[in-house]
Amino acid sequence: MNSAAPPLCVDLDGTLTPIDTLHESLLGLAKEAPVALLSLPGWLAQGKAEFKHQIASRVTLDASTLPYHDALLAWLRSERASGRKLVLVTAANRSIAEAVANHLQVFDDVIANDGGENLSGERKRLALVQRFGEKGYDYAGNDSVDLAVWKSARQAIVVGTPALARRAQQVAELGPVFAGTQPSLKLWIKAARLYQWVKNLLIFVPALLAHAITQPTVLLHAVLAFIAFGLCASSVYLINDLLDLPADRRHKRKRFRPFASGALPARSGALVSAALLITAAIIAALTNIYFCVVLAAYYVVTWAYSLRLKRAALIDVMTLAGLYTIRIIAGSAAVLIAPSFWLLAFSIFLFLSLGIVKRYAELEDARQAGKAGGHGRGYGTEDLPLLMNLGTAAGYCAIVVMALYINSADSQALYKHAKPLWLICPLMLFWISRVWLLTTRGKMHDDPVIFALRDRASLLLFVVIGAIVALAI
Repeated sequence: MNSAAPPLCVDLDGTLTPIDTLHESLLGLAKEAPVALLSLPGWLAQGKAEFKHQIASRVTLDASTLPYHDALLAWLRSERASGRKLVLVTAANRSIAEAVANHLQVFDDVIANDGGENLSGERKRLALVQRFGEKGYDYAGNDSVDLAVWKSARQAIVVGTPALARRAQQVAELGPVFAGTQPSLKLWIKAARLYQWVKNLLIFVPALLAHAITQPTVLLHAVLAFIAFGLCASSVYLINDLLDLPADRRHKRKRFRPFASGALPARSGALVSAALLITAAIIAALTNIYFCVVLAAYYVVTWAYSLRLKRAALIDVMTLAGLYTIRIIAGSAAVLIAPSFWLLAFSIFLFLSLGIVKRYAELEDARQAGKAGGHGRGYGTEDLPLLMNLGTAAGYCAIVVMALYINSADSQALYKHAKPLWLICPLMLFWISRVWLLTTRGKMHDDPVIFALRDRASLLLFVVIGAIVALAI
């Protein structure tokens, strides 16, 4: 039995959980009550503890979905089972600490901020010494600020690097050491979703269809626009993931994303997002003012989508279709080629269909999990039949637009041998029908565009379409 051992005191942020609850609460405040952000300086002027209290009173973190350090938690449970007293000691607000303690059911007591002094570093050490005495407790921490607390601890339990463990050993007896989360370039690439940059290839479409892509100036501006749009999109993906943390953590696959899992810190995500956006703006300035305006419009719409529109039924999928079409408009603006009516109409219908595929797949996952809705998207599982009808209709409308274009004077003027282009219509009809067949069978990836780029049948079909276009020129 371990009941005679000193109390085991455990830090929350970065130790028990890899996240910083204050930073994530700020993100929640930005999403749910952005006007309240104007009050942050006033709250901070009243002290950091009051600052945390004001935010916690407006934002609730779901302790049941937060990521935890599994190895540490397993060890804590074994210590508790042996009869040892465990205390959660944190500079987070008491409401957050108690929610975590109630969820985990492993702590006997909670020491946390109550709106007075911020319980961190030296203040935390004094509070523990006052309650348990000098060397009368063991303490689990994760940061150099915890060195002050370890000085008065009997044993230092470290969640972090070997270097931190060596520093802790200089001030206290070293106990168990657990590896902390270590951000890596691979994780940042995953979070920025570089694979999604393939969607930005739509920027090259206007120049390609106008047969002007081989002109050096046109190609240069298209490449600059592609890079700028990619950086801007990655910036948006980071912010979107940060604002969508609660929903992602309830999703069976998205909970493994770098921010949702706690592998990357939210604060760093916000800073990297800002850096990517600034870089995108600088590169966009090298093209022309028209592209800059379109890129700014894209950024504004994506913010609106992340904050509100993604939760509005039908408006969300229409916005998704619009965001894809904006990429085509951006390509036109970058190379100063007027966008084709046919291309824009085809894009709207096609990507509306694929946007509905995305929502249908999410709802189907929810239905199979026995849930009534799709992760706060504004739909219920009873909407599945309607979404299928709307999605297939939009996809077929895109093919009708394609057929009308092939038969138009615009097509005849660009292609010397336009008749082979008719083969594209049945190929596209097969592809959109197959996409929906797989979707209704529950075999669709969350993102149908990414699915298409990984699906051999889709890739083969796209190669054949490309060959047909080349023969028609």
